[in-house]
Amino acid sequence: MAEEPTGAAGVDPPTRSQDRGTMRVISLRRLREFWARRPDAEGPLRAWYRVVKQARWQRFTDVRARYANADQVGKFTVFNIAGNTYRLITVIHFNTGRVYVRRVLTHAEYDRGTWKDD
Repeated sequence: MAEEPTGAAGVDPPTRSQDRGTMRVISLRRLREFWARRPDAEGPLRAWYRVVKQARWQRFTDVRARYANADQVGKFTVFNIAGNTYRLITVIHFNTGRVYVRRVLTHAEYDRGTWKDD
């Protein structure tokens, strides 16, 4: 019985924990849509995006090392943006290196709590 091929040259492709690649943000579109409505958020959101694209986070403590005010709220990781004027709601899958942007909200919108239903 022949073995099934595993990857290039018969080698298993590396898992996220093996390759320790940088984070992938999904999606920049949501950030752009927000800063189109709130132009003052563009600079801080772009800065956050640049940092996260270069990050190699393996766990929430790695996030806190860079963003001391980041919070875990259930399955979400919440970032303060522009001096806590805005809140960036994400879901981080450390095992795959993906950061899913769920919402960007004003502080008042965040306080309403409807985003927790996502």
